[in-house]
Parts: sequence; structure tokens; C-alpha cells
Amino acid sequence: MNLLNRFCNTEFSSYEDFYSNFKIDIPENFNFGLDIVDEYARLSPDQRALLWCNDKGEERTFTFSDISKLSNKAAAVFKKYGVKKSDTVMLILKRRHHFWYCLPGIIKIGAIAIPSTHMLTEQDIDYRIGAAGIKHIICANDKNIIGHINKVTEKFPDMTVFVTGGTEGAENYIDFDAELEAASDACHERVTVNSDPMLVYFTSGTTAHPKMVQHVQYYPLGHILTAGFWQNLKDTDTHFTLADTGWAKCAWGKIFGQWICGACVFVYDYDDRFESADVLEVLSTKHITTFCAPPTVYRFLIKEDLKKYDLSNLRACYIAGEPLNAEVYRQWLDNTGLELREGFGQTESPVIIATFPWLTPKPGSTGRPSPVLGMHLIDENGEECNVGEEGEICLDISKGIPPGVFHGYRGDDKATAGVMYDGWYHTGDMAWKDEDGYIWFIGRGDDVIKSSGYRIGPFEVESALLEHPAVLETAITAVPDPERGQIVKATVVLTKGYQPSPELTKELQNHVKKVTAPYKYPRIIEYVEELPKTISGKIKRKQIRTEDAK
Repeated sequence: MNLLNRFCNTEFSSYEDFYSNFKIDIPENFNFGLDIVDEYARLSPDQRALLWCNDKGEERTFTFSDISKLSNKAAAVFKKYGVKKSDTVMLILKRRHHFWYCLPGIIKIGAIAIPSTHMLTEQDIDYRIGAAGIKHIICANDKNIIGHINKVTEKFPDMTVFVTGGTEGAENYIDFDAELEAASDACHERVTVNSDPMLVYFTSGTTAHPKMVQHVQYYPLGHILTAGFWQNLKDTDTHFTLADTGWAKCAWGKIFGQWICGACVFVYDYDDRFESADVLEVLSTKHITTFCAPPTVYRFLIKEDLKKYDLSNLRACYIAGEPLNAEVYRQWLDNTGLELREGFGQTESPVIIATFPWLTPKPGSTGRPSPVLGMHLIDENGEECNVGEEGEICLDISKGIPPGVFHGYRGDDKATAGVMYDGWYHTGDMAWKDEDGYIWFIGRGDDVIKSSGYRIGPFEVESALLEHPAVLETAITAVPDPERGQIVKATVVLTKGYQPSPELTKELQNHVKKVTAPYKYPRIIEYVEELPKTISGKIKRKQIRTEDAK
């Protein structure tokens, strides 16, 4: 069963028809826990909602009936211990299955969920508690997480802490699993209205204190664009997005839009670092039909012997998190017969640009704009860009904030005003449009390199380098230069069998000169064992720039 058609029209003859005629109907006082989870449980109780397994061989399947009852129980536990409407609740649950019923439980009672990565330090958690007024934490019983929580609760003794997976080593905290077992699974009354905050994500905070991206109750409906049309999910799909629950990519790919479409969410819970062979194994053995991951992941997958794995159940593959290099696209297509369909958006939004089903992918292009969001490329003078002109990706908010787009930075009117003005939400990302309406990503405004009067997008140089067999991964950044202002630097991870040398550096530089405009070649090449990345696989270019500036 699929609830998608309750909220939008679903049949379109072309991208142009979709762009012109698609709309999302927002019900009065929408609540994801009640109107999606509980409604599926009522109408199709045995429909699979979640297939969870871990790297220890454990596996569990949850139906929508299971998720409905467990989220009711979770809500009852939270209320028992004083969680009220509008309270902020931090979730540090890694990829534990608890996340998929705790989050709807929090939403049902009108509390505000703050999903957080397990990589947060004591200082990170401390800052978030102060900034968001966090009163309650639910976390996995992980040695590192508990260690940080122990230090934080010394400063905040009234903090309520729930622990999943037993309380060994965390005896001072509430045993969530035991409480869940004893709790009532009775339904909860609707207490929220559409304008109530539902979810807050902290930004990465690489150059300043993290900001709080706040979404309201109908935010999940924006991900109809993400799951229902970009990923084109059906209620027969088992969808796997590789992401930790602490990042917005989880909201994008592991719960909201997927469950609106009635798809089963697949979760692979692993404690150690990502291993490409393990991911291929679960793609093969768990009969995954649709898969989404950052380009970094695909770059590792194509280095494996793909013939060893049965990927015949895969019908579609998607890519997000950073731009897709054309070489990765070609190699994945050659090895699997599957096109990679790219999507672009932010923590602040659903999918803004994508290679939708009606579109033929152009390797290197993100695709075409989503409907409803009013995306335009705007130049420095506030005018819309012509074909081929570089501009900032902006969303039209002159008539209200579109579904799925954030409602400002919580508690920071100045930061909100810095990106929402003159009727636009300014994403800070730069791109250009070709004659077919396809969008070509350049990079963050502060990632663009300005050298000797030229503007150089890091993505195009990275794409050129990745076509060379010696390059496994690369990040292009700017280095200050007294004569040119900035010069291009490549930080490179080599494939097996290659070693750094002056000869290889010269070869890579000449390769870039042949593939793209000669002035874009990297004048500096640094070889490293690995690139700094977020837990979701994005390359931290700002960290490289910061280290170079020391």
C-alpha cells in the first residue's frame, strides 16, 4: 500500500508536465507519527517498514504495525519521565533500530527531535545542550558515547538520559529497553499544529559555531520530492541509503519520504568504519532494490570485483552528498548496467535539483530543478542568470516557505536574515545551467578558487583527476599565492600499485591540462593516505584549507 497519492498527484507524462503541474497538498495539523506510521498500521499492518541487520549477524524485520506500537510505547516512556511538548530531545542512536520508533514517538507527543552523530565530543554535546536547551538525551550504549555523556551530566545533573542496549557501564541512566517493554502501546492524541517545530539539525560548524536548522511538522511532506519522484520509490521497494542517523541524509533517505511511499527502509548497522565489500554483500544478500550513497562510496565500490556479487535485484541507484564525477558514473554503468541519478539539496531542504525519472542523465550534471521549490540561479546583482552564466542556487520564498524548506535557524535571527532576504533563500552553492535546462554544480561559494582573474570550480578539476587510473580520491582546494591570489591544490589518495613521485605529479598535472582548460591544473599536489571526511562520506575541503593556512 502507498499513501503518496493522498498528498500529491502522481501521474505525469514528462518532466515538463511534472514541473508545471506537481503540487503537494498539506493537510491541516499534519503529524508524521499519526498520519503516516499509524495510518499504515491501520490500513496495512503487516506491510514491512524496516529491515535491520548489523555486522554481528543479527537481523530484525519491523512492520508498520510494529513501528506504530513501539513508537506509542516510546512516547509513553518519554512522557513518564517528563518529556513535554516543545522539549528538545537529543538522539545519539548510531544505526540502532531504536531510532525508527523513537523519532516517531517524539513527534507524536510534540517534542522536538535533535538527531546527532555519535562522533560528537563532550564539548560538542555541551554546546548543543546550551544552544538548544536540551533536557533529555536518548543514546546507544556505546563506550565512547557514554563516556562523553558521563562528563556532560556532571554539569547538567537534571538531564534525563535514556540508554538503549542495556545499562552495563551506564547504570546511572534509564534502561530504555526495559521501560519500553513495560510501557503501554495505546495511541496518543494529536497535540501539534503545522507551524510547531518538529526537528532540529545542527550544521557542521566548520568555520563558526554550528547553527540550528529548524523544520516544522509538515517537513516530511517535502521529501515526497526526494523519495517519491527522484528515487521513484514504490511500496514494493527495499531502499538502502548509506547514512548515520545523526545527519540530515537520514531524514532524506531513511525514513520520511520512504515511509510516505510505503517502501521498506533497509538499515545496515556497523560499528567500525565503512567497508565496501560488506556493503556489496548486503546489497546482494538482502535483495536491495534501490540504493543511495555519496560519490565517495561508489568510488570504493567500483574498485571491488563486482562480478562476485549478485546485484540483479538492484533496479536503480542514486547519488547525493557531493557532486558526481563523470568517471564514477561511467565505471558504475559499465560494471552494473545501472545509471547513477544524482540529487542535490541541503540540511535546510529536500531535493532541490535531481535527475528525475523522465530525464536522461548527463554525467557531471546534477539534473534539473524540482517543482514547487522555485529554484533559480541568481547573479551578484540579484538577477536571474542566462544559459551558461554562473550564479547562486536560490529558492523563491516570496510567497511563503515551500514544503520541506527550513523555517530559519533556531534562536539566530541574524543568521536567518543572512540567507533569507529579498524573497529568496540563498543556499550559498554555485552552479550554471545549460541550454537543455540541466544544472551543473560548481561548488560552495567559498570553495570556488579565484586565480589570476579566473574562477575555477573544484568539482571540474576533481573530475579531470579522477579519470586518471592512479587517482582513487581527490579534493581540490585553494592555496593563497602572492602573485595569483590563489592557486589550485590537489590532495590525492592513490589507487593500489601507485606511489608518489615527482614524475607522477607531472603526469597528473599534464593530464588535467589535456582534459580541461590548462589554467585549471593543480600547481600543488599532496599525496595522503585518506581524505578527511564527515561520517556521511563528504570530503571536508574546509578542513584541508584550514590546515594549509596554519
